[in-house]
Amino acid sequence: MKDISTRLKQVKPSGIRKFFDLVMNSKDIISLGVGEPDFPTPWHITEQGIFHLEKGHTSYTSNLGMLELRKEISDYLKKDFSADYDPKDEIMITVGVSAGLDMTFRTLLEPGDEIIIPVPSYVCYEPLAYLAGGVPVIVDTRETNLVITAESIEKHITSKTKALLISYPSNPTGRMISKEQLIEIIEVCKKYDIWIISDEVYGDLVYDLEPISAATYVKDRLILLNGFSKSYAMTGWRIGYVACPREVLKEMVKIQQYNVLCAPIMSQYAAIEALQNGRAEVDRMKESYKLRRNFFYESLVEIGFDVQKPEGAFYMFPNIKKFGLSAEDFSMRLLQEGRVAVVPGNAFGDMIDDHVRCCYACSMDELKEAISRIERFISSLVH
Repeated sequence: MKDISTRLKQVKPSGIRKFFDLVMNSKDIISLGVGEPDFPTPWHITEQGIFHLEKGHTSYTSNLGMLELRKEISDYLKKDFSADYDPKDEIMITVGVSAGLDMTFRTLLEPGDEIIIPVPSYVCYEPLAYLAGGVPVIVDTRETNLVITAESIEKHITSKTKALLISYPSNPTGRMISKEQLIEIIEVCKKYDIWIISDEVYGDLVYDLEPISAATYVKDRLILLNGFSKSYAMTGWRIGYVACPREVLKEMVKIQQYNVLCAPIMSQYAAIEALQNGRAEVDRMKESYKLRRNFFYESLVEIGFDVQKPEGAFYMFPNIKKFGLSAEDFSMRLLQEGRVAVVPGNAFGDMIDDHVRCCYACSMDELKEAISRIERFISSLVH
């Protein structure tokens, strides 16, 4: 179709959704594919959304979002991370974190500007940077235990580098960086005067280290992205936020004004309830994920996988190189022969052909059955 944007035609469809669609049309599949909590949104949060619908609160809000919610986010960032953001003009509510990232790229990037992106990374990072006119500069983290380092960042900085995108805990690896590693990364970015875009949507789901935020250590060159989808099991509510310097947000809000106008008001009311009264539910879900993480990691190691133990989120990223198949072939055959769905690593970076992503946000019974099926499948490969 010659009338379709050439830039858009060069963007590949999501590798996650490809396998999700296959699972939707199959029976007796255990899905370790789509990355979302297996918990419903805690009832007291849902109830607030319902209550405000019943009260007829169905209008637009400010383009920046409800001030009450922005104040709650400001309080959360200050209390948990000693980060100081004015709710009036340094925080904007977005339609999920992905929309916030899209607006961030379109606000910062001029055509040809380079943005450093570690891979494996979430599927939308490279396409959204490219669609905004940026040039993704890919850093393969497989040689540094699936986390980016200050040294590897510095090697990829050029005169065209505008920003660095980081996200920890990571999707798809579940890996986390330490406070010391984060500070080193920030110092490199300060040295070269480049922006840091920090996607912290999994920031509350950390098991073995203290939760950290880039906002504790830098503000003037930071775009902080976060939301409620993962920690509060609110994926379908589509509610996130951006926190950044006011002079940047003043420009970014123009995109929201002319695009979606504002995030849904009932989702904003639910998010207020989440921040005010939802911490105990987050801790309960996190403890459950940790138990499943421990079981799934130990089981994968026991049946012969090489895998890094994740410190957060709800993903594991085992290496499948020893089985002699590409990530795509391994995933497709495991789906067809083993009846388990995982996502091939090349969905998270074209060169990542030796790993697959497993999401362990499913019941323990499903995980046990998945391990049994995976073990049978890999046994069939080596015999």
